[in-house]
Amino acid sequence: MVQLSPFFSIFARIHNLYIHLHTLTFQDFNFEPELTEGLLSMGFKLPTPIQQQAIPIISANRDIIACAQTGTGKTAAFLLPIINKIIKEKTTTVDTLIIVPTRELAIQIDEAIQGFTYFASVSALAIYGGNDGASYEQEKKALMHGANIIIATPGRLISHLNMGYVKFNHIKHLVLDEADRMLDMGFNEDISKIISFLPKQRQSLLFSATMPNKIRDLAKKILHEPDQINIALSKPAVGVTQGAYVVYDTQKIGLLRSILKEKKIESVLIFSGTKEKVKDMERELRKAGINAAAIHSDLEQEKRNEVLREYKSRKLNVLVATDILSRGIDIDSIGLVINYDVPRDAEDYIHRIGRTARAESKGEALTFINPDDQYKFKKIEDLIGSEVPKLPIPAELGAGPDYAPESYRKNFGHKFSGAKKRK
Repeated sequence: MVQLSPFFSIFARIHNLYIHLHTLTFQDFNFEPELTEGLLSMGFKLPTPIQQQAIPIISANRDIIACAQTGTGKTAAFLLPIINKIIKEKTTTVDTLIIVPTRELAIQIDEAIQGFTYFASVSALAIYGGNDGASYEQEKKALMHGANIIIATPGRLISHLNMGYVKFNHIKHLVLDEADRMLDMGFNEDISKIISFLPKQRQSLLFSATMPNKIRDLAKKILHEPDQINIALSKPAVGVTQGAYVVYDTQKIGLLRSILKEKKIESVLIFSGTKEKVKDMERELRKAGINAAAIHSDLEQEKRNEVLREYKSRKLNVLVATDILSRGIDIDSIGLVINYDVPRDAEDYIHRIGRTARAESKGEALTFINPDDQYKFKKIEDLIGSEVPKLPIPAELGAGPDYAPESYRKNFGHKFSGAKKRK
């Protein structure tokens, strides 16, 4: 029996939520025995909706544009049929390229492949920036001599492509995961350059949590007569208790210290809009005797991995992060998520608070709303279809501003995109 890490148990628990609602099983997909054995060992029982829809389409070699958020099982939806083809065809070259926005997501997908292919001869490598020279040489070797699946962030992959030794002549599958996030991060030109190195005859799969016009424009460029799948953006999980504090910026750090000392929750994840604020929070919380650490783009990859390991093992109680972790982080049993800043987009709120109350567990999500963010938060309430309770701030912090979002509507303007009200 495979010894599973906590990462893999999340997959299994997501699948088991559907056990009484769906009758389609993984046996219905007629996967190769090695892949089926890996799924059974990981505790997979029944496919989620995105898997039910996507796996037959991908198995039939058709292109896909899919709107599906984190937690729906989309990673397995595209990995399983691709891995099955590699096993069946006994592929020995670079068969699949998966492009992702962040190192964390690249690592997560690589770990999933390791679990699915435990009983199969399928090789994979995650390629991302921040590693040392030895890692770069390992990546070069995999690209030249043919790991079956390459998972890469755009910048790091382009640095290899520019050297001239990468040959993607045999690529059969291209996957763009979290495509909206990649475009938000400015990777549009990088993606186009990478695709120029690929064969025109290939299967292309585009997965995105949201579907703005820029994603549809990208899909028109790279997909051929794609099937479309839309797994609706879910409302926050039933197990999430939501609350919000209406505060001035000067009250935020005091409120944060008060909440953390009062609640004494074992695992807390705090999101802020900028790495500068994340660094400041880490210093302030450590001064207050709170076991906290920050993760942001300025950290070396080895240090980021160390911080995540300590957080997963509960050696670290409070993790402070930028939105780089709002999608893709797979850490079980996070008790409290705090939005130190209101997310830029209404849909990002759901991604952030979705880090808690996963797979039928309970959790709490709190948001700090300053005056300029009030109308932005109202857009979030419109999206989720309910008002988030406004909680009193501690008396020693003084009075906060009134909650009057309509009066701040003019400040919302062109700076923030928001989201349409759920129908």
